[in-house]
Amino acid sequence: MLEFREITLADRPWIMDCLRRSDYRGCEYSFANNMAWRRLNGTKIARYGDFYLCCSFDTDSGSPSFTYPAGDGAHEQVLAQMQQYAQHLGHPLHLWNVSPARLEWLQARYRVTSTPNRDSWDYLYNSSDLSALAGRKYHQKRNFLHRFAQYGAQLSPMTERDFDDCITFAAMCYNERLEGDSSGISEQFAIDTYFRHFHELELEGVVLRVDGQLTAFAVGEPLASDTFCIHIEKADIRYQGAYAAINQAFSAQVQPRFAYINREEDLGLEGLRKAKQSYHPAFMQEKYSVTFI
Repeated sequence: MLEFREITLADRPWIMDCLRRSDYRGCEYSFANNMAWRRLNGTKIARYGDFYLCCSFDTDSGSPSFTYPAGDGAHEQVLAQMQQYAQHLGHPLHLWNVSPARLEWLQARYRVTSTPNRDSWDYLYNSSDLSALAGRKYHQKRNFLHRFAQYGAQLSPMTERDFDDCITFAAMCYNERLEGDSSGISEQFAIDTYFRHFHELELEGVVLRVDGQLTAFAVGEPLASDTFCIHIEKADIRYQGAYAAINQAFSAQVQPRFAYINREEDLGLEGLRKAKQSYHPAFMQEKYSVTFI
């Protein structure tokens, strides 16, 4: 039977191999994300042959929720093992964030029910659009950049010298939010993980400073062969246009290497959804919950 345990840095080589073989664009198929956010839903991992399995055990329904496995091999076999494990725990097999292509494959072979996870759909943009911000639809974004230009900010690639300032800045952003926000606490743990293991996770980032003071930063990593994923983006809203500036700057750094930029989901938050839509995504990475009958 499958054995699930906590993810560690030592798992990165074999997990990255599985992820590269699948080449999924969903932000949940990121070793850095899986490691950094493991506390949010009690996430643990397992290996079956050349497949990487990731499962959240602390869910609202009480049923373990599996990410569709990444890797190579007989999918029917690994799914059978997952079904057996779920049944052992007294639950049907439940998959979350299943892509439309995988959903169609499952529906052709199994008796399943499915529900769209709209709040978890990722926003994917043409990197050339976010880098250039050209055309009428980005007129307002260019205005934000012009406003930010008045501050004379200095842009630079992120280095170890920036880590402490970024962690402090992120903590200040959290302290301005409502107390007792469990997702915010998990975010602080995730941010600490990103910076503590920045080089081992092969992350990259950019920072903006005004008169030496950190004004904005962003961190991300390659996600798929054609897609870069931005994990963190923080900006000081006292500086008009700071978010637009860090977005455009990081996109320009990424654009020569990747066709798409994944800016992750909106979590069903109205303000975040409006902000992500305002950048005109090329498409959404649709995701579905699937339960085996």
